[in-house]
This record gives sequence, C-alpha cells and structure tokens, in this order.
Amino acid sequence: MRHLASARRWAAGAAAALLLAGTLTGLRPPAALALENGVARTPPMGWNSWNSFGCNINETLIRQSADAIVASGMRDAGYQYVVVDDCWFNPNRDAAGNLQGDPGRFPSGMKALGDYLHGKGLKFGLYQVPVDRTCAQYFGSYPGATGSQGHEAQDARQFAAWGVDFLKYDWCSPNGTIDQQVATFARMRDALAATGRPIVYSINPNSIHAKTGPQRNWGDVANMWRTTEDITNAWDTGQTNGYPMGIQNIINVTVPLAGYARPGAFNDPDMMEVGRGGMTDTEMRSHFAMWAVLAAPLIAGNDVRSQSAATLSILTNRNLIAINQDGLGLQGAQVSFDGTRRVLAKPLANGDVAVALFNQGSATTTISTTAAAVGKTGTSFTLLDAWTGATSTTGGTISASVPAHGTVVYRVSGGGTTTPPPATSGALVSAASGRCLDVPQSNTANGTQPVIWDCNGGANQRWSISGDTLQALGKCLDAPLNATAGAKAQIWDCNGGANQRWSRNTDGTVRSQQSGLCLDVNGAATGNGTTVILWTCTAAANQRWTVR
Repeated sequence: MRHLASARRWAAGAAAALLLAGTLTGLRPPAALALENGVARTPPMGWNSWNSFGCNINETLIRQSADAIVASGMRDAGYQYVVVDDCWFNPNRDAAGNLQGDPGRFPSGMKALGDYLHGKGLKFGLYQVPVDRTCAQYFGSYPGATGSQGHEAQDARQFAAWGVDFLKYDWCSPNGTIDQQVATFARMRDALAATGRPIVYSINPNSIHAKTGPQRNWGDVANMWRTTEDITNAWDTGQTNGYPMGIQNIINVTVPLAGYARPGAFNDPDMMEVGRGGMTDTEMRSHFAMWAVLAAPLIAGNDVRSQSAATLSILTNRNLIAINQDGLGLQGAQVSFDGTRRVLAKPLANGDVAVALFNQGSATTTISTTAAAVGKTGTSFTLLDAWTGATSTTGGTISASVPAHGTVVYRVSGGGTTTPPPATSGALVSAASGRCLDVPQSNTANGTQPVIWDCNGGANQRWSISGDTLQALGKCLDAPLNATAGAKAQIWDCNGGANQRWSRNTDGTVRSQQSGLCLDVNGAATGNGTTVILWTCTAAANQRWTVR
C-alpha cells in the first residue's frame, strides 16, 4: 500500500507529467475542471467500424465483428465498446424528428443491435455529429442531413433508449470558433447527462476544421478528445497536424499534451491501424505500445473477423494493456528526446513506472535512461520487458538496442518513487515587469512571437510543461533553428526538436537547449506588447521568470 499511496500522491501532484531536474518553481495547478460522469476511469477499449469498412456497414457485419471479438479473446482482454461509425442512419428523421436506423442496413433496428451486443457482454457505440451533416453527408457519399444540431436533447434520449454506451461526436465542419465548438459540444454533454444513462462521450473537434483538439484541455467537456486529424494506415505522412496523419506524426503532436490526461479524461490519438497491412510488424508493435503508454483509448480498427495471429498477439498483449489500463490514468510524459531517441515514463498505481524507449530513426540504435530520470529511487530494480515477458535487474541503467521505428517498453519495479513538483502549468511572469508571457491575440500560426502583457489568466498566457517543453494553445515554445542572439522566440507545431527543448534553471532563467540562449524581454522594456527574444544569458531581471 505504500507504493499505491506514493503513486497517488504523484498523480495528484504531477497531473501527468514528469518534470526534469531544474524545473521552474512555484507552479500552481490548473483548475480541476472535469466531466465527472462516472465512466472512462481508464482509457476506453473497443472496436470501431470506420477504418476498415467506412460506409460499407450493416447489422450482419457488426454482429459478426462482435462475435469475433468474443471468440478471439479480445473481449476478455478488455475490448468492450463496439462502435458503429458513420452511415448507420436513415437519411431522414421520422415524423416526430427522431433518428432512425437505415432500414436496409439495420433492418432489426438499433435497439436490437444494442441488445445483441449487450447479450455478448459488450457495449454499444454510435456515431453522430453536432452540426447539420455527418462527414459522409458533408462529402456527398451518403444522403440526408441528420446531424444533431437543434436535436441534442432529443437525440440523447434516443441514444439512451437504444442502450447506447458510447457516443462518438465528430465536428465535421469548417465553421465555428473554438469557443463555439466548446459550447456546442457541451450541449450534447449536458443532454447525455440528463438521460441518466452512463455514456462515454468521445469528441473530435478537428474534422474539416482548424486543429483545435490540442489547443485546450477538453476534460471539462468530454471523456476523450481527438488530438489530431484522421489517422491513416501508414507510419509517417509528413504531416504536422493535417489530413491524413501517420503514426509517428500523431505521436509527435500528442506527447506534449500529457498534462491533460486523468481518469475520465484522455487524449485520443485516433483509432488504431494495427492489423491493416500498411506497416511493418515492428511499426505496428510501436503503434500499439505508444498508444498504451500514452494512456490512449485502445479502439481497434482492423477486420477482427479475419485478423492474423500476429495481429491478435499485439492487440491482446496483457503487459501493455495493464499499463494502459492502470488506475492512475496518467499519460506517459517525455523524459528525453534528441530527435531520434525518445523516452517516455508513465507512473503506475503500485509504484512501478512504465518506460518506453522509442526509436523514431531509420537505423537500430541504443536508447538509454536511468531509474532516477523516470522517477524511481533506490539502487536495485527489476525490468519486465512488456513484449517478451523477460525480466532482468539493474542498478539504475535502463537501456535497450531498439530497431528502426521500434519501441521497447519496460515495467520498472523496485525501489521507491519520487514526488515531482506540485503542478504542470501556470503563467510565466517576467521578474522585470510583473507581466505575463503572452501569445498575442491567441494567434496559433507558426512563427507567432510571444510578448509580455498584463496577466489576465487567459489560455494564451497559460504554459504547460511536459518533460522539457513549454506549450501554450497546443503549440510549443520554439527557438528558430541555429538561432543567434536577437532571434525571436516563437510558437510552432510541437515536433520534439532540440530547438523546442528548454532548461528551466534555479535562477529563473529559461535556456534553449539547442542554442544556449535565454528567453529575454527585448531591450529590458516593461510595457505591454514588448516582444520576447533569445539573448545571451545574463540572469538579468528581464531574463528571469516565475510561474504562478
């Protein structure tokens, strides 16, 4: 129980991120806003029809897939939600305005389908949108306009009457500011709550829209929220956050968001592509391992009726599922990253720490860290290899030879756990002026230069810390490549580069790890709107920052 109590203190204090030595001091925890609907206390696990079948669905396919989930052992491994995606509905509501299942595709009706799934020990999920048309309707591949816009309470009651346990709610529109998205998604949140039925609420604010998923902690709105554009069956598409997204690209966006995850609220890097043939076995293993360590919902997207033994062995790896389903609900936070070798650490409820050694390069390399770096104390530790089940002992070194695009995951036990600093976000206040580091007008365009401004508590003045990155509005604080003194500081899409890694020092300075230059208020000025640049470190007042 000592380990459990220690780990819980860690969770309460860290919120989900491991802060490295030399971190900023005096951090204040973010507001504890959360959707407390009693579900998704660990990341939801299940299967969704879209990746493999798109609109080509019917009740026979869904029932066959449910049967396969049971027969294969996936249900017993934890996969419980069977989610019917777009194109399940009649293109027209009935005379009373109620949604209906498509009579040709689902002749028995949606309640009968839910009853069938429940009879198999599974749970029932459906897709809908908060606007007028679903994605398939928006793109003209399915008729009608049957979104929930203006029907939120009515549709929520219908879902509850059908026995729905999971709602995937997809924005699928170029219209609307992020504030309008928040308000609109919240209407269905409240409508679902009013039904009294526990329903996992999964949202995607990114479809055909500015990528607002990473720009806020959506845990006050939903149980899970998409961080990127749609996944595709490929390792790397070269996209920062645009359609479509490869596995590695999604990981780059999602890693910095570790501070958002907690029981009942999880970053969603999208449904899995494991078993769909677009990647090597090594890449598919990395895909699953990283989703597990990132505390991501494990929603399979392959054809489970015909999956290979190799695919099944990945999807049902009990060691990785245990890490993913750990009761603390923490997302693995970045310990180090040199552009190729990435280390994440995820604290677990019994005092263990899951450590992912992820090779994003094109050749085999050795990746190393230490027990101390991942939050363990002591001199003797046991390493359980999540893939092989083999155990070994170490005095503190955690290391492996990792193939290109591979991931080794160790469960580190023994010793004790440290308690990191008490929070992971806050406003950065200039010691010279008392003004806050501010993203002007909440402009998230790459290259936007921060300024100092009167502190007002806005999201554009709140900086979260994940490993050695600083992030606001879903973008990372960035030093231009090969920056010299006088170069502007800027925000940029998070990519894990050395120019986005910062050392936060006990004297209050914030130093770029690539250039060695410090974050500096230009000309030591103190007025609103003064730009923030990089300059030779002097520890002067205009280079010292406190966090509150």
